[in-house]
Amino acid sequence: MMLSMKRFVQAGYIAALLAGGTALAANTAATTNGKPAPTTVDTSGPSQLIESSANILLADIDKNRDAYRKDPTGLYKTVGETLLPNFDTAYAAQLVLGPHWRNASADQRKRFVDAFYNSLLYTYGDAMVDFTANRLKVFPTKVGDADARATVRSEITRSNGTKVAVNYSMRKVEGAWKAWDVVIDGISYVKSYREDYGAEVQQNGLDAVISRLEAKAAAAKSGKGKAS
Repeated sequence: MMLSMKRFVQAGYIAALLAGGTALAANTAATTNGKPAPTTVDTSGPSQLIESSANILLADIDKNRDAYRKDPTGLYKTVGETLLPNFDTAYAAQLVLGPHWRNASADQRKRFVDAFYNSLLYTYGDAMVDFTANRLKVFPTKVGDADARATVRSEITRSNGTKVAVNYSMRKVEGAWKAWDVVIDGISYVKSYREDYGAEVQQNGLDAVISRLEAKAAAAKSGKGKAS
C-alpha cells in the first residue's frame, strides 16, 4: 500500500529517495541503472552521491529483504552507515526548530539533533524494506568547483505509473556534499517538520518534544513501535 503524501514527506530523505510502490518480482534490477551496485559511495558530485548511496542500500535490501522484514536491525545499520552520513542532520535539525533553536540550550540542541537523527534512522528502516530501484531515476547535476549549493533532481514512478518529482537540496560541508532537504511535488521535508514541531513546541515545550522523539526512537529500535 502506498504511503500517504504526509507520511511520504515525513519519512524524509530515505523514503523520498526510494518510495515507489511495493516490491516487485525477484528478477527486478537491484540498482537504478541495472549495473552492479557500487561498493562505496561516490562523493565526486551531488548526483553521484545520491544515486550511488541509493544503489548500495537498494542492493543490500534486495539481498536481505526477507531477513529485514523479520528483523530490521541490519537494515538500520546499513542506513546509518551508508545514507545518513551524507545527510546534514545537524543543519536540517536547526532549520526544523527554526526560532526555537536560538532559545534552546546547548544540551537541548544536542539532544534534539540526536533524537532527530535516530527518529529518521528508524523511520527510514520501517519505510524502505519493500522498495525497489527500478522506479528511481536520478538526473545529472552540473556543478563547478566553486559551487557550494546544488539541487539534485530525481523522479519516482509510483505503482500506478504516475511520476513524482523529488528534488534534493545539497550543500558542501567542509568540502563534502551533503543533503539537507528534500522537496516532493513541491512539499519541503524541512518545512513540513518545522510546522509540525513548531506547533508542538509552542504547546508542550521543547523538552517534551525531545522526550517524545527519544521515546519513539527507543521503541522503534526495540521493535515495539515506529518512529515518526
